[in-house]
Amino acid sequence: MSGAEILSGSAQDVLLLCDHASNAVPADIDLGIDPRLLDLHIGVDIGAAEVTRALAATLDAPAILATVSRLVIDLHREPDHAGLIPATSDGHPVPGNVDADRAQRIARFHAPYHRLLRAQVRRQRPALILSIHSFTPKLEQGGLSRPWEVGILYNRDARAAHPAVAWFRAQGIVTGDNEPYSGRLLNATLNRHAEAQGIPSIAIEIRNDLIRDATGVARWSAQLHALVLFLRNTLARKGVLAT
Repeated sequence: MSGAEILSGSAQDVLLLCDHASNAVPADIDLGIDPRLLDLHIGVDIGAAEVTRALAATLDAPAILATVSRLVIDLHREPDHAGLIPATSDGHPVPGNVDADRAQRIARFHAPYHRLLRAQVRRQRPALILSIHSFTPKLEQGGLSRPWEVGILYNRDARAAHPAVAWFRAQGIVTGDNEPYSGRLLNATLNRHAEAQGIPSIAIEIRNDLIRDATGVARWSAQLHALVLFLRNTLARKGVLAT
């Protein structure tokens, strides 16, 4: 449970990540919630794992998918982040997390996951990292409707992000530029394993109602496959990737 699902691939220039791929909770951890909540966006990025696996297959690229629910520990947060072990999520209390042993959860889940990512990046040295996520069309807690079909998140390194936003918009897809969240605030995994290593990267947020079934997963994995081909060419022209 503390590890990750690792998919191998021969296309070594691209690495795929999925931090919120699973809704699994270890048997010895009681979150004190209705188990049905684990199937909602607060427990897992709906459809993100399926898109990641499909994209890895079409690209023949390595992928790393987390194997624990974000309600146990959010692997896409810094260890000192207030929401690392959420006591509430979108208005739902998580009583089992109130007095959780933070250091123990980090040692059991967060640290091993990020060590694995670090080792993969060092071994593979990809030229592009894509982190796949999904977002809910509307938060339960007073949230406004989110019109974007997809969002591209990034921090300071926009080498892949700006071309990706332009590409999606050229396809007629309603695209958020650092929406529905800002990568300048929530970009922990890519800050650590991509930007800090000088590797171009983007976090891709797909609205989860678009990838809840096999048809949506197939459509969006095909879109992302085309995006990756475009980014390979774009970054190569900029001298980032070898031609």
